[in-house]
Amino acid sequence: MKLLHIDSSILGEASASREISAAIVSALSQTIPNLSIVRRDLEANPLPHLDGRLLPTIRPDLSASGGVSVAEAGEAAAALEEFLDADIVVIGAPMYNFTVTTQLKAWLDRILIAGKTFAYSETGPKGLAGGKRVVIASSRGGVYSGDAQSAPNDFQETYLRAAFRFIGVDEIEIVRAEGLAFGPEQRNAAVSAALASIPSLVASYAERLAA
Repeated sequence: MKLLHIDSSILGEASASREISAAIVSALSQTIPNLSIVRRDLEANPLPHLDGRLLPTIRPDLSASGGVSVAEAGEAAAALEEFLDADIVVIGAPMYNFTVTTQLKAWLDRILIAGKTFAYSETGPKGLAGGKRVVIASSRGGVYSGDAQSAPNDFQETYLRAAFRFIGVDEIEIVRAEGLAFGPEQRNAAVSAALASIPSLVASYAERLAA
């Protein structure tokens, strides 16, 4: 079984999403025998944002105006293959300015590709990347869950759910720590609660694998 671990926070060791995603991966690796893990740190090694020159890396039918290097084409292909090969995808996804990080958006642009992870037909779009499980380590400074006043401003978790469901991924779970900007005590409590929820998440997955 293969796991792809994605991190996108720019905060380094101060990042709550990195701490949570690492804990999820650690728990899964201790529970699932022979789990193969591939890690992609989008802050340390960011993918360039798509532009007219890079578009042919995901749309070979289009020609580039300035030419694409072998390395650039290979990196785009590698990001897609890592995702397609994974059975489990764990994503550290903090909220920046109400949505996902720009680094994570650049990665998503490499995996939401017509003909690879989705296709259009006469009846509408069809996801081609089903059968995976996506676990999102979500962190945000404010509170956006439930009936919170700021809930309509959540374009982070809602976007990620929509994007993965569009390509056929129905098993999406979120381990969330929010209200992190409300002070040290709230931050510690939120991260602790998120970490405490991981064992039950992993146990339920292990049970399903054994069934």
